[in-house]
Amino acid sequence: MGAEVTRVEGREKVTGAALYAYEYPVPDALYAWPVQSTVPRGTVRAVDAVAALSLPGVVAVLDSRNVVRLRPTDTPELAVLQSPEVAYRGQIVAAVVADTFETARQAAAAVRVEYDVDDHDSELMDGDPRIFVPETVNGGYPGHTETGDVDAALAAAPVVLDATYTTPPEHTATMEPHATIAVWDGDTLTLYNGDQGPWMTAARVAELFGLPEGAVRVVADHTGGGFGSKAIPRPPTVLAALAARAVGRPVKVAATRQQMFTMVSYRTPTLQRIRLGAERDGRLTAIWHDALQQSSTLTPYCEQTVTCTRVMYAARHRRTTHRLAQLDVPTPSWMRAPGEAPGMFALESAMDELAVELGMDPIELRMANEPSVDPGTGQPFSSRNLVACLREGAARFGWAGRDPAPGRRREGQWLAGTGVAACNYPALTWPSTATARAEPGGGFTVRIAAADIGTGARTALTQVAADELGVEIDRVTLDIGRSAYGQAPWAGGSMGLSSWGWAVSKACRALTKRLDEVSGAVPPGGLEERADTAEDLEARRAFSRHAYGAQFAEVRVDAVTGQVRVDRLLGMFAAGRVINPRTAGSQLRGGMCMGLSMALHENLETDPRFGDFANHDLATYHIAANADVRDVQAHWLEENDDELNPMGSKGIGELGIVGTAAAIANAVYHATGVRVRDLPITVERVRAGLSAGPSAGFSVGPSAR
Repeated sequence: MGAEVTRVEGREKVTGAALYAYEYPVPDALYAWPVQSTVPRGTVRAVDAVAALSLPGVVAVLDSRNVVRLRPTDTPELAVLQSPEVAYRGQIVAAVVADTFETARQAAAAVRVEYDVDDHDSELMDGDPRIFVPETVNGGYPGHTETGDVDAALAAAPVVLDATYTTPPEHTATMEPHATIAVWDGDTLTLYNGDQGPWMTAARVAELFGLPEGAVRVVADHTGGGFGSKAIPRPPTVLAALAARAVGRPVKVAATRQQMFTMVSYRTPTLQRIRLGAERDGRLTAIWHDALQQSSTLTPYCEQTVTCTRVMYAARHRRTTHRLAQLDVPTPSWMRAPGEAPGMFALESAMDELAVELGMDPIELRMANEPSVDPGTGQPFSSRNLVACLREGAARFGWAGRDPAPGRRREGQWLAGTGVAACNYPALTWPSTATARAEPGGGFTVRIAAADIGTGARTALTQVAADELGVEIDRVTLDIGRSAYGQAPWAGGSMGLSSWGWAVSKACRALTKRLDEVSGAVPPGGLEERADTAEDLEARRAFSRHAYGAQFAEVRVDAVTGQVRVDRLLGMFAAGRVINPRTAGSQLRGGMCMGLSMALHENLETDPRFGDFANHDLATYHIAANADVRDVQAHWLEENDDELNPMGSKGIGELGIVGTAAAIANAVYHATGVRVRDLPITVERVRAGLSAGPSAGFSVGPSAR
């Protein structure tokens, strides 16, 4: 552990030998193509399949009248074809199964669906009387928290900032589209699935179909990105299983890029108002963070947008509230750092605005409000090196001597500026099981239902196993991606390596002990040990466990057009022990690139006529390209934390995206004097600000004062 080991599956990937979900050689497979609703709300009155069924090669047309009944679910999005009711445009209302992909697509276009159309509401508007505060939000966090007297503290504060920030809907846009092959053998279902959590998907699908534990097997050797969208089964996976059940043959489903924009998850838009009360020396006296977001009428999914505000800075008086509007839109869900990414954009932009108002260096302001214990829970931190990240990052970035005045550095037509933001992500760990096996030939096989979605988890887990076994890496074979290997969480919430690694470590240590007992003699059948970390997690002491970092950005802004170019990003992180610096650096830089994309480009345009997204492909939904990413550096501190897991590691997959957008927005202000509070930072918004004059801000709600 700690060595820059190259990816153990690298050769398979570059030679094309690595199998992804849609590529498994399943014989006699058919192809299913969904028919999606063209109305945003209503009821399917009739499905005319005559023309589709007349095409050669069409096997079946499925709708809510002729598919197997699923069990009731707390995730109505997965109740595919279970009702004629339509909750959003793009919902699956029928499907065609045919002998080729092309025939299925052609036949689906021939299916005629008639609807009884109802009025719909798809616009997120503050003041909507149906808005409510959920009791809990994603992750089980409370929807509202309050300590002290926030109103009185704000009224008494010498300096008050009151500003509103917005973030748009964003899409995960994974490189590998969602794809599944479903194969039934009696009452046993095998799913070859692009998946972030094979064991959890198997359990969820088994529950849907009323099958016993172990009757659903998920295979996900390789997954081409997920960013949260593949952490639980989505409608395409359920459709594949339903179709295969209906026709009695294996069925393949692969969502197109356009279909993914409605059939799988996206990040909810947010409207966030932050009020900060402070003394003249920068000490915060009150924090009030309110976040409004949307979900579908099917599922009241609410992101944990304000939870970072509960842990970041010391303030005696604090109020944090999530509010939710359920609209006639597709259901949002997890996207890399759900909640934290948009929430920290607002908080860290507000901290920068407060620093400007106080005439204070934004790094010094953050350090002045460093808490001694978790402000939300009162628990001690297992480790918290935010101040060290700010200091070391500033030194590496060259922050010293920075002129804080905005709009003063000009290079021809370009205005230059720098910005900083802090970042935070919880260090989560969930129960896992793993087996470690000594083979008669001298090798070792370790099995765990982990998923490698491109993060390098397969390599890092091999390193953990080799260290615990005390052998070279080439003697360890790591098998992952199979639900049959036992309980394990998804590759999400930055909990993968910390959870899986603990189980692998425990199983390998148990095997080593057993080998010592038999003097290393491995019988012909091998030796195997199984480990479960559930009791270990229960026995952990109560700490506030988080990873931290500081993000720095240097930008140039065209004074005429408003174009923003990010010349340099530098992140300094504290994330426990880094198992593999090569893959860790890749993850952190990748997160920062997504944060850059969030800051400048990504914006799903909701069509109010239908509630779906007008820009539903990668030609019109813009993400950062190579030309946007000029210099991205990720560094980390040597951080020792004994209150995490046997490796001392924290998750990093999502830490890198948090704070990046705020650092860029703060740098744009420093370059131009224009405060853009609404993402993305488009040329139109910057140009309008430049025309309005320095210190112009654009916000849905009250501007800073």
